Amino acid sequence: MNKKKKILVIASTFPTFIAGDATPPFVYELSKRLVKQFDIYVLAPYSFGTKTFQEEDGLLIHRYKYWFGKNNLADGAILPNLKKNKLLYFQIPFFYIFQLLAIMKLCKKYKIDTIHAHWIIPQGFIAVLYKKIFNRKIKILCTTHGTDIFGLNGKLGILFKKYTLKNIDKLTVVSNAIKEEVSKLTERNIEVLPMGIDTNMFSPKMESKSLRKRLNINGIFLLYVGRLSEMKGIKYLIQAMPEIIENYNKTKLVIVGDGEERKVLEELTKEFKIENNVIFTGWINYLKLPTYFATADIFIGPSIKTKNGYREGFGLTFAESISSKCVAIASDLPAIKDIIIDNQTGFIVKQRSPKSIANKVINLIKNEDKLKTIKDNGRDYAVKNFDWKTISMKYGKLLE
Repeated sequence: MNKKKKILVIASTFPTFIAGDATPPFVYELSKRLVKQFDIYVLAPYSFGTKTFQEEDGLLIHRYKYWFGKNNLADGAILPNLKKNKLLYFQIPFFYIFQLLAIMKLCKKYKIDTIHAHWIIPQGFIAVLYKKIFNRKIKILCTTHGTDIFGLNGKLGILFKKYTLKNIDKLTVVSNAIKEEVSKLTERNIEVLPMGIDTNMFSPKMESKSLRKRLNINGIFLLYVGRLSEMKGIKYLIQAMPEIIENYNKTKLVIVGDGEERKVLEELTKEFKIENNVIFTGWINYLKLPTYFATADIFIGPSIKTKNGYREGFGLTFAESISSKCVAIASDLPAIKDIIIDNQTGFIVKQRSPKSIANKVINLIKNEDKLKTIKDNGRDYAVKNFDWKTISMKYGKLLE
């Protein structure tokens, strides 16, 4: 009987399995689907209240401590945390050093064959350091999700990225837009391979009348899900609401998520006197999201490209939306076009344009009959292109 290859998955974003945690679970979802084929070990940063070791779905999960107290660099998304609190920059050297030490320990303990590093910086870079200094034989597959490519574009950041890309063995990116950007830094082969979704979970079968009742929605149900940050462009959606409400006064927008922009956005709803039509839920458990997607009429993701160049790397919530047969409206960003094909799987509007959003929503409400074909197309497209069964099989081949 052939021995399974041993894979060490390293990531800065990984669920804590603590009640109320809203960490995107895509690294976990991929990893747990590979345990039949490989022995999978996971290394993630320690968060306050988590265990330093636990086993979930066949994954052996280790967490390394790099700082003391509750306010840690990797509690949530690293770049927004740094933007919000400059003092967190002091944690970066410790984050790198203790992650490297943990990689050394686990690779030796488990005799790891391959490291699967999520994000070029920091995980990919640290994996390369380990390979160069301690273990030339180990293989590295690096997957970039976007923020590490669209951001960190100072001289030092570019230097780190080029060095990492030169010294890994295989590279995947989650969208064609990221591939185009990475191609400016390397001539190596790049495979476009997105993160996936559970299309049985994100399904129209999850529709719930009780959710509408609980949220007191008697009209059109608009939905946003994600971090409340500048890059997500939510203020433009809120600015579109007065015109939508003027035409359909029972319309409600449900904003699921939290982040550094929340207070500003809540104040904006008061400024426009639409606070009765906008509901901020905060983060909710990932397992509850399918019900929101399947019950909402329209999902809107008004993402933008910021002045610093940050933008969506893929936009998994759009795949979750169309899989649930919830009509999706997206901004005209290159990465999102891998999922939302205008007038086929969803609809594209102009960035930073409340008028464009309002017009599209109003037009769709008026032409409800048109939406059935879009919903069916979107569902079929999601099942064919983003189901975890297909995605995990492709990653399995790369890791062999």
